[in-house]
Amino acid sequence: MKTSDKLPEIIQGGMGIGVSDWRLAKAVSTQHQMGVVSGTAIDSVIARRLQLGDADGRIRRALSDFPLPEMAQRVLDEYFIPGGKPAEKPFKLIPVHGLQIQRSGVELTVVSNFAEVFLAKEGHSGQVGINYLEKIQLPTLPSLFGAMLANVDFVLMGGGIPLAIPGILDGLSRWDTVELKLHVEENSRHQNYSHLFDPKAFFPKELPKLNRPKFLAIISSDIVAKNMIRRASGSVDGFVVENYTAGGHNAPPRRSDHSSSRYGEKDIPDIEKIREMGLPFWLAGGYASPKKLKEALDSGANGIQVGTAFAYCRESALLPEIKQEVLRRCMKGDLKVVTDFQASPTGYPFKVIWLDHTITNTDNYNKRKRCCDLGYLRHIYCKENSEIGYRCPGEPIQSYVKKGGDQEKTVGKQCLCNGLLATIGLGQVRKEAGSDETASELPIVTSGENFSFAMPMIERAGMNYSAKDVIAYILGEKL
Repeated sequence: MKTSDKLPEIIQGGMGIGVSDWRLAKAVSTQHQMGVVSGTAIDSVIARRLQLGDADGRIRRALSDFPLPEMAQRVLDEYFIPGGKPAEKPFKLIPVHGLQIQRSGVELTVVSNFAEVFLAKEGHSGQVGINYLEKIQLPTLPSLFGAMLANVDFVLMGGGIPLAIPGILDGLSRWDTVELKLHVEENSRHQNYSHLFDPKAFFPKELPKLNRPKFLAIISSDIVAKNMIRRASGSVDGFVVENYTAGGHNAPPRRSDHSSSRYGEKDIPDIEKIREMGLPFWLAGGYASPKKLKEALDSGANGIQVGTAFAYCRESALLPEIKQEVLRRCMKGDLKVVTDFQASPTGYPFKVIWLDHTITNTDNYNKRKRCCDLGYLRHIYCKENSEIGYRCPGEPIQSYVKKGGDQEKTVGKQCLCNGLLATIGLGQVRKEAGSDETASELPIVTSGENFSFAMPMIERAGMNYSAKDVIAYILGEKL
């Protein structure tokens, strides 16, 4: 992909779980920038929206356009509840992904990715991307297939080094069976464990055309960029260069120092070296301002990726009360964003905002009964007999240790899967300890460190600003 005036200057960050939903992506894309939906755990998101009754009917309308009506109907039959489930009743869980996941789980994954991209692209000609985490491998192949059935324009992936994805996109576009080699812990014999996916298995007759989306790797250094270009299984179409102030998961520090952040100069991306590689790139992590956009363009970048400013706009799926509290505390100078080196089961640093009513609060964390019933961040490990097992540092400690896990790795671990679903109003309902009363899982809030956009945004458009307001501010447009 050559540099082109048609490439957007602003890419909206793909914030999971479900914060960057189709409404936000569509709002950005209709402003001639790139809207991005989050593909992380989108099967759980769609299943729970259906269980809440799909009040506006949008998901059902998207599924009515799915090229395999029988598959879409099976998903509806399994999860759709007319009028929505009672508030005190728990959500029905979807099948947990594994090497031998049942077909119903694969179908839900394909259909969910299709629906989210379809709704984001509907009614305009703007560009829409979908974002995935490389660390979450087991749903990747059916997820990509579902997004491609909806003609997604870009695939963005970070949270690891996604060397296999470009070639997988090539293969799916040809309707080939594709393979993803899995990260397996304690694999001392270096055996090959892979996930295979045959797209033809779903289309026994006529195969619709699948366009190969452009692939952008989310990276944190020129070393990773060079690695992607040299070793990726297919062509890389560009990079999002994310520094360690960005929200969500961050790359681990290349060298720990004695500062409070534990990041140092070696963790600052070398933009000049990345520019010399000749591919389009966008800068991310604190770039939501006209000044920072100009700085990025002057450095040779095609533009910027912006997450946090969009996360608190009215089209994002974050609960309104969370948006308002964060913005109020920001305006008062009472907002604390920290890089938590223990929270994520992935082992990667993870940005969190400390709020009293979230699981980050120590009392709330200690009261919560550990469980791992969604399993997106489970680690695959090799047993003595070479069979595959699954464990998560966020599951009950005794269970994790019984599976051979190191108890030290459970310290401070948060259940990001359940916490992030709660952040968008889809938290699981559970009985409280020693009581018949029920309560929803508490949220966990992640954001970038830089909130310098907040004051000018709120002065321009108020606390309930829109995605259009964000874009106008960054582009320097007057009200």
